[in-house]
Amino acid sequence: MNRRSFIQLATTSLASTTFQMKAEPVQPQNTSIPRLGLVVKVTKGGTAEDTIRHVYDLGIPTCQIYFDELSMSQTAPLLAATKKYDVQVSALSEHKPGPRIFDFYQGPQTIGIVPSKYRRERIDALKFAADFAKTCGIPSIHTHLGFIPEDPNDSLYESAITAIKEVAQHCKEQGIMLLCETGEETPITMLRMIQDVGTGNVFVNLDTANLILYGKGNPVDAMDVFGHLVRGTHMKDGLFPKNPRDLGEEVPIGTGKVDFPTLFRRLRDVNYTRTITIEREISGPQQIADIKLSKLYLQDLIDNTFRDPKRNPPTARELELQKKRKAIPAAER
Repeated sequence: MNRRSFIQLATTSLASTTFQMKAEPVQPQNTSIPRLGLVVKVTKGGTAEDTIRHVYDLGIPTCQIYFDELSMSQTAPLLAATKKYDVQVSALSEHKPGPRIFDFYQGPQTIGIVPSKYRRERIDALKFAADFAKTCGIPSIHTHLGFIPEDPNDSLYESAITAIKEVAQHCKEQGIMLLCETGEETPITMLRMIQDVGTGNVFVNLDTANLILYGKGNPVDAMDVFGHLVRGTHMKDGLFPKNPRDLGEEVPIGTGKVDFPTLFRRLRDVNYTRTITIEREISGPQQIADIKLSKLYLQDLIDNTFRDPKRNPPTARELELQKKRKAIPAAER
């Protein structure tokens, strides 16, 4: 069944139900198979309890979490909520302080630690996030680094590497991975950055839509470049940009340009066992409806691809890539 057929069938099925928040069974943990996750935020004035309960009510066992106001006073409530609802936090997201404008003109000046104007404060915020993550037993922190220059001779590239290395080294001292969101740079630039930082704990958070929204590639082909470094995901769908000023449009999973079945086989080929994390960047009832449809579609892909790979055998091209990977020394994979 292709993705659009699945979405149509799931929509018909869900049309007869309400989207009330009702707890669903959480999947049993199997560390060899990716588990579903959800991107969530503790808003200013909100609580970790409410946010984690929201994940639980949707029947999703893991999440990436972001705090509007991150402080060590939040550690105890978060630990209590994750224990109460048996929800695992796979990564802590941190992007503050200062504005972030997601377009092609102001984005390079406002996103991540590449812009010098916000760099020092954001480095410190990411280091604090690593301390918070260690306290809570969260294995990763996650962020948008910004528009990393594609030209390695650009002076801004060198200063960005120095800044990223400072964050990565602090994370390493805390036993934490630094997950870098895809989108603002080409896949080969992301790979170059990780190699040049060289701390061994910097990995890719593959946002399946962002590569398309920024016009930098597509997630299936990007796996050829950095698939072995993927340690987290944001499952989104999207369309390529139509003008040189604005990003492409995010759309519900199954209605955009992402080839999810092929992508899942590529994740399987690199033995990806971490989380399949849903992100839907809208709000209100439609967000919940889209998340529920995405959950059905993505869990079906997990079951078909990872639990029973015979139902989705690799293509001839994928077999050839597997052969090439096996020829690479294990230390270099």
